Amino acid sequence: MSRLASPLSRRALLSRGANGFGALALTSLLTDSAFGSLLAPSTETDTNRPATTLHHPPKAKSVIFLYMDGGPSQVDTFDPKPRLTREHGQPIQTRVEPTQFNDVGAVLGSPWAFRRRGESGIPVSDLFPHVGSCVDDLAIIRSMVSNFSEHTNANYFLHTCHGQQGRPSAGSWITYGLGSESQDLPGFVVLNGGLIPPGGLDCFGNGFLSASYQASILKSGDRPLANIAPADDSLDVQRRKLDLIRSMDRDLLTQIGEHDAIESAIANAELAFRMQSAVPELTDLSGESPATLRLYGFDAPYPATQSYARQCLLARRLVERGVRFIELTCPGVGHDRWDQHSNLKKGHEDNARAVDQPIAALLRDLKARGLLDSTLVVWGGEFGRTPMAQGTNGRDHNPFGFTMWLAGGGIKGGTIHGATDDYGYHAVENKVEIYDLHATILHLLGIDHTRLTYRFSGRDMRLTDVHGHVVHPILA
Repeated sequence: MSRLASPLSRRALLSRGANGFGALALTSLLTDSAFGSLLAPSTETDTNRPATTLHHPPKAKSVIFLYMDGGPSQVDTFDPKPRLTREHGQPIQTRVEPTQFNDVGAVLGSPWAFRRRGESGIPVSDLFPHVGSCVDDLAIIRSMVSNFSEHTNANYFLHTCHGQQGRPSAGSWITYGLGSESQDLPGFVVLNGGLIPPGGLDCFGNGFLSASYQASILKSGDRPLANIAPADDSLDVQRRKLDLIRSMDRDLLTQIGEHDAIESAIANAELAFRMQSAVPELTDLSGESPATLRLYGFDAPYPATQSYARQCLLARRLVERGVRFIELTCPGVGHDRWDQHSNLKKGHEDNARAVDQPIAALLRDLKARGLLDSTLVVWGGEFGRTPMAQGTNGRDHNPFGFTMWLAGGGIKGGTIHGATDDYGYHAVENKVEIYDLHATILHLLGIDHTRLTYRFSGRDMRLTDVHGHVVHPILA
């Protein structure tokens, strides 16, 4: 009969037991999408598992994308061009690129004055007096370029770095790479203000990533989701139904092996169950102070301002609850979005009046609550507008030089980066591509854009494809 090993001392037993239970707790945390190693670089770029590691210390934890659907005019908002005023009504004295409609008129001066604002003295159009008051927090990129001049392809390109549908949106890539800090809400949320952009929901799709990374679309009104109230009188009854469905799905998985559609359905059903209480709490604004509601513009006389005010306030509340990527779409203003091929003055004024006060309020509110340092705010559309008129009083699409701005997590405020020519037509200094924009966003979130990959169709795919450079001059 073999001898038993020497018995453990009490000290050794307690030490091993404590470490064992600690390891169990750590294992639980590591399987949770809200936790994971922070700085150990991931070497598993050829797997299809989420990258739960960061490549360097992040400056931002979440992103709010203020998407200006249709393409705001850079020369009427954040890139003043006195030459347009001097040559208003004259033929343009430069090579004219092919335009969407090839209805090329004379030079069109901006109908709005520009004023130097903030301590930085950056000129901002009178279209944006409220955002102009926050200019010291903005890094304005005046040298953006896109590869597409048509809305649908340009929207896909802006959101996915690919001009055709079917690729994952940036929000999907970010939640794939970082997971979500929220247990009861999706990691990627789109607030639908009433206008889904050309290209449709594929702008927010998961592409070849798991279906659990696609955007959840919430309406900004009083009923953000259909069927949010449980149909069963008892949560226990509903819980038992979900458990039965999950058990049946698990049984199917044991027969057919791993299958994204089934695994995502299980995860989404569980999340939907938790959202039944989380979403009503999220959208209940009764706890917000009257001063906060006034700040955002809930009492504004223009209904579109009230609509966008609700989106912006919900975006702040989503950030507070750990949602990783939030995109806001434009509210309806009674006519087209920022796509003014005619009636530029009325169209841009209506769109700016809808979003100006709420955006400034969002920046101020985030800053007052200590959230702006960890929240990256991005503003812009899929391209800009031409310096010459389409017809007599509109502007055509211009992907050759336009403006976007960033604020918040890791951004150097009061900064201008890049430049267009004297007409505001072509980027001529420090050109920034859409790939560079997304490389910079990922960098601020702690991700090396060249290392966030997903194995698909025989190669490692990434958001920025084989392109992209971080725009370091705008970083704090």
